[in-house]
Amino acid sequence: MGCLLLGLLFAYVSYGKTAHLERKLRIGLAALRAALVALICGLLFFPLVKRVSYNLEKPLIIIGQDNSLSVGHIQPAGFNKRQYEKDLQALADKLSAKYELKIYHFSDSIKAGFDFSNKGKLSNATVLFNRLNDEYLNRNIGAVILASDGIFNRGGSPLYDLNKLKAPVYTIALGDTIPKRDLMVANVNHNNLVYLNNEFTIEVQVEAFESKGEETKLTVSENGKMVQESKLQIGSNAFAKTVPVKLKASKMGLQKYTVQLSPLSNEVSEKNNAQSIFVEVIDARQKVLIAAGAAHPDIATIKQAISGNKNYDLKVALGEELNAVNVTDYGLIILYQLPDVQNHGASFLVRLQQANIPVWYILGAQSDVSKFNQLQKSVSFNGSNSTIQEAFSYSNPDFTTFDIDAASAKHIDDFDPLLAPFGKITINGNGLIALNQRIGKIKTPSAQLFFLNENGKKAGYLIGEGLWRWKLSESKDGLTSSVVNGLISKTVQYLSVKDDKRKFKAYPAKNTFDENENVLINAVLYNDSYVAINTPDVNIQIKNQEGKLYNFLFSRTESAYQLDAGMLPAGNYTFSASTSLGGKKQIAQGAFYVNAMIAEYQQTIANHQLLNNMSVQTNGKMYMPQNLLNILTDISKNEDIKTLSYEDRRYEELINFKWLFAMIILLLSLEWFFRKRNGEI
Repeated sequence: MGCLLLGLLFAYVSYGKTAHLERKLRIGLAALRAALVALICGLLFFPLVKRVSYNLEKPLIIIGQDNSLSVGHIQPAGFNKRQYEKDLQALADKLSAKYELKIYHFSDSIKAGFDFSNKGKLSNATVLFNRLNDEYLNRNIGAVILASDGIFNRGGSPLYDLNKLKAPVYTIALGDTIPKRDLMVANVNHNNLVYLNNEFTIEVQVEAFESKGEETKLTVSENGKMVQESKLQIGSNAFAKTVPVKLKASKMGLQKYTVQLSPLSNEVSEKNNAQSIFVEVIDARQKVLIAAGAAHPDIATIKQAISGNKNYDLKVALGEELNAVNVTDYGLIILYQLPDVQNHGASFLVRLQQANIPVWYILGAQSDVSKFNQLQKSVSFNGSNSTIQEAFSYSNPDFTTFDIDAASAKHIDDFDPLLAPFGKITINGNGLIALNQRIGKIKTPSAQLFFLNENGKKAGYLIGEGLWRWKLSESKDGLTSSVVNGLISKTVQYLSVKDDKRKFKAYPAKNTFDENENVLINAVLYNDSYVAINTPDVNIQIKNQEGKLYNFLFSRTESAYQLDAGMLPAGNYTFSASTSLGGKKQIAQGAFYVNAMIAEYQQTIANHQLLNNMSVQTNGKMYMPQNLLNILTDISKNEDIKTLSYEDRRYEELINFKWLFAMIILLLSLEWFFRKRNGEI
């Protein structure tokens, strides 16, 4: 109103004293001026205007169709698959005419639309509902229609994810709930890693339905060759038994073991009668030598700690026995107070000095310090054998080569002191210090247990004897787990493990892939400074067990390479990756398995109880396939499924309304035109 009054005032001032103009013209020009001023004032004093609009949102109906193998594999008597597909499509057409409709099919993946091929290797309803929760959060979801047999072998029960949707779930019960004559390997419990020449046990879980009184044969094959066979009597119609099978790891590498049950007559499915497992067999046994001039209680302590691990083949050589030892036979040599003042094993030490073998030096009262300094150049000990001092231990919190937990560190701090030659230790290199010396209550920076790695050769050093006294301290404290054994074992393990110094490596992300997984292979290339580079191209050739070849080129990551070979058919595969560095060809080889998935054949009885629970929990209803068209009627009668109206209130700036500027220009132009035409300035 104020803007209009101001406009009228401007019109009066401009045309109130223009009696020489024709009356109609004067009134028209005044009106133009009033409207023009009112519009400009509005832009200046009312920059925002409120706009209210109403949006209607139809209910969203979602259909989720189970496309897994089990749905197509087991069908009840009288089920017409073609009619079911026709009815489901008709239901979708009728729903889309009245509601907003979204259709998905799911198994081991989720995709839009119908797919009745039933080729999915898994069934995961939880992933479906999680996706619906993510994509349609705060939407007007009217109902979810789920067509499935209720057999969900991945993701667990979907019951816990339904309430987030806040919508009724109408289920269509597919499959058959009547047990069929069937025999299956339900599961095989096993270790993924075993050691060469060790025996290990797998546990085969056998189940049988409607097969009372029958006999089957259980066979276990290693890489296609039968290694075990036994007969199994089925004593009931709902039969379950766990059968332990002892095997021996006789070959290194990744081994495939297949557990097979001989089929019964008229079985509903033989695809669940077999299951394959993959076990990696490694030769981790390392030959360890304890070399000493004479017997000592510490040797028994070290021997006890190492002998508890089956991966080590331990030998003790004393005095003159050392001269007959071939040092190259061992992966680690422990020099207990050698070289000593009695000069035991002089020729043995000369041969050891020339070999590239990890050594653990333990110094004590019998050590010859000067010869020790000559035997190796990484550590200098400035002292004498004539003076011995007691040195307690305390752990270095910055040590990360292997783990010493807080409880073990506290026990080590409380242990009796070791007896060490008196002198100053100088480490010529980057020492990894696990324990330092404490003299009385004073913590010194002098190292007691430490490690060096010079040019790929590992060495450990323990300054002091008396480990047997630590064992006595453990017994006195009543420790259930030996800290001393743990410390010695970790030391031996670190020193004996061989570093992989290959310049080019290629390895699969894991040894076995399921047939619905993408096969991923990683590669890394190092230059002469052992810095990872990815400049040259890396090619790979993958070969299956029939000899078919797949050729790929690796993609580059930040400093390495990766290949996504996609999904490959089940079977055994080998690969050879190659590249060139500095004109020299680099090759890396390996193997992996793609495992055939049988999860959809493991359960043949439909779980309609779960489907009914899903419907009851959400105020929905379960239907049989022949009655699925009734869902449309029940959804139409559900008063909670209705169109929602949303009020949208927004404030907009007048400057955004371009037509206002056009109006102002038009009014100015008209007023100017008529004024000029009638001789006004």
